[in-house]
Amino acid sequence: MTAASPIRIWDIPGGIHPQENKLQSLGHGIETPPLPRELIVPLQQHIGARAEPCVAVGDKVLKGQPIAEASGFVSCPLHAPTSGTVTAIGPAPYPHASGLEEWAIRIEADGEDRWCELDPISDFRALEPAALLDIIRAAGISGLGGAGFPTAVKLKARPEQKIHTLIINGTECEPYITADDSAMRYRAEQIVSGIEVLMHILRPEQVLIGIEDNKPEAIEAMRAAVGERPMQVVVFPTKYPSGGEKQLIQILTGKEVPSGGLPADLGMVCQNVGTLLAIHDAVVLGQPLIKRITTLTGDALSHPTNVEALIGTPIRDLLTFAGLQPEKLYRLVMGGPMMGFTLQSMDAPIVKTTNCLLAGSKAELPPPPPAQPCIRCGLCAEACPASLLPQQLHFFALGKDYDQLKRQNLFDCIECGACSYVCPSSIPLVQYYRAAKSEIRALDLQQHKADHSRQRFEHRQERLQREAEQKERDRIARAEKAARLKAAKEAEAAKQAEAGTAAPAADAPAPKAGGLTPEQKQLKIAAATAQMALKKAQKQLTANPDNADLQAQIPQLEQAARDAQDAFDEAQGEVSSQPAAPAPQAAGEDDAKKLKIEAAMLRAALKKAERAAGDSPSDEQQAEIAKLREQAEAAEARVPATAAANKPVDEKLKQAKLDLAMARAATRKTERALAESPEDADLQAQLAARQQALSAAEKALHEAENSSPIPPPERQRVDKKPVDEQLRELKTNLATTKADFKRAERELKDATESGADTAAAEQELATRRAALDIAAKAFADYMASKETN
Repeated sequence: MTAASPIRIWDIPGGIHPQENKLQSLGHGIETPPLPRELIVPLQQHIGARAEPCVAVGDKVLKGQPIAEASGFVSCPLHAPTSGTVTAIGPAPYPHASGLEEWAIRIEADGEDRWCELDPISDFRALEPAALLDIIRAAGISGLGGAGFPTAVKLKARPEQKIHTLIINGTECEPYITADDSAMRYRAEQIVSGIEVLMHILRPEQVLIGIEDNKPEAIEAMRAAVGERPMQVVVFPTKYPSGGEKQLIQILTGKEVPSGGLPADLGMVCQNVGTLLAIHDAVVLGQPLIKRITTLTGDALSHPTNVEALIGTPIRDLLTFAGLQPEKLYRLVMGGPMMGFTLQSMDAPIVKTTNCLLAGSKAELPPPPPAQPCIRCGLCAEACPASLLPQQLHFFALGKDYDQLKRQNLFDCIECGACSYVCPSSIPLVQYYRAAKSEIRALDLQQHKADHSRQRFEHRQERLQREAEQKERDRIARAEKAARLKAAKEAEAAKQAEAGTAAPAADAPAPKAGGLTPEQKQLKIAAATAQMALKKAQKQLTANPDNADLQAQIPQLEQAARDAQDAFDEAQGEVSSQPAAPAPQAAGEDDAKKLKIEAAMLRAALKKAERAAGDSPSDEQQAEIAKLREQAEAAEARVPATAAANKPVDEKLKQAKLDLAMARAATRKTERALAESPEDADLQAQLAARQQALSAAEKALHEAENSSPIPPPERQRVDKKPVDEQLRELKTNLATTKADFKRAERELKDATESGADTAAAEQELATRRAALDIAAKAFADYMASKETN
């Protein structure tokens, strides 16, 4: 900490000097109102995530006991303001301009006001800064002079942001409000103690306490409390809105916080005197934030004053304590007349950010005159402390030109109301700015969700692509391994053949009984592959009966499957009937099979080369294709005519089978559609027509079979086991509940990632889990009973 030196005072642009009206609430010190019968503690009293209740209805609580936990990093816990019983947790009146309710915890006071066990710190300097931050966080302290940002989060600067200046905001520049003035007059020692706690946490090089010159008693009290400590009380001229964080920093240091930046970017932290008082209570006394100093003022009150009220106290009780005169009350404002907002109900409670309740008469807070067209006088630009162009912002807000509003730095507006105050046309400029900010935030949130969904889709596509590439690599590896094994087997067979020509034929090993030769294995694989291709095409034709390409492809695949199966059957028959000493004609048949296999392999290589070349093959690819074509034609020419002959095919019978399959598939498709829409007359008529077509196709198939010259295949009747309908129903129910459970898991995960309310998703997941347990138990019990029987 450097030695104290005179501080130069800087000025801020713009600003105004409204009537202060502060003396009427400074005559009674800080009073304590009676304990209310019921307290309403809202769960949302700060910027960030709403606190989560940790008590239940009917629980007995003590003063200072935690009743709600922080639900995120930017969040604050809540504590019971007094001892009593939790009577309700749900929507309750809330101090907001909209008048909407907010979730809150209601506590019925027992009148004893008994504290829970506290843990005060006798020597906070013996603790590490991280431990003190944990104490401040656990005490639920948020900013008491601004928007209510959690204090522990604000103090936890990033490593690259070394805090060298701690600024204490004792300005309280808005008219009527004297809560901070009273705190500095009567609680100066506690405020200085809170400053020392922050100095131990931040280790700043200098501490500046900024106070306007219209608070002489507070200035003297703070100077007396500071004494010889390394802090400086800096007094500067009164001007609204010098109490804004960025404006106070500019006044005391001459530095401007950059647009969109934070004071921590300049190595500074600013704290309100009310927040320092709460830090002292939390660290030195061990008390959480359950009370605050609030100004009660206005012409409708006969006893304006400052009170230290419990958070959650109904506003009606405080106004009654201050002598509310209902006949004079015209407008009730929370905050000051410049930046405050009108309350819709006196049943709402005070919260951590309630620094003033202004009960004004009609003469004191008259209704605003009707807005007139802008005359382009420029007074709003002269009064703006942020050096903005309020006139341009107003026009862009009317036109909903959000891009221009961002370019004009709308979010640098602190909503001080100076522009509206000086506007001769009585245009409510700040209201336009607030509405535009809300719409921009909503659009940004929507865009953020869309970007998040797009990123998830792209990541899924990338994952699927990686999996497909890995499968392709695995397939290539398997093919290469098979090729190497085949080459090794062929080399071994060649060696055995060479040895066989040199040795007597009797020494050649006989094939194993029931085994297959390499040629037979190759033919068996070819037959299985052709059969699989045929079944796949038939399945696709069943799902798409109108596909002409599939209809034309089926006969070709059937012929290929028959050829492959015939070749394999012939090879098996030859082995079974082959004598120990092969006859001369057997070698000729083996040569014919080898020539046929060679021709088939060359045709396959030719088709592969043509697919790889595509529509525009290169010269090398064209030469390779031509060479393969010549080799394939030569191989086909070497195949004997008897080896290439095919079995006779009855084209009429084949077409009848194909027509029956198509008619059956179309009928089933219509039946499924009619099951989903049983009242659809068109589907009913279509089903009747397709059933007639199915009957005609069956009749045509019978006639074709009777007239076919090819004998029908031998069929062997197999008795099938009866279908267990109960087992089928249990399996279906188990699969359905399992799918519902998986879907509920995905919905809960999506809700958690998007930051939405997960209560409904968690309830749905619990319901689906219970249904899945029931279905699984029923299936297991039935299977166990079958095994027992």
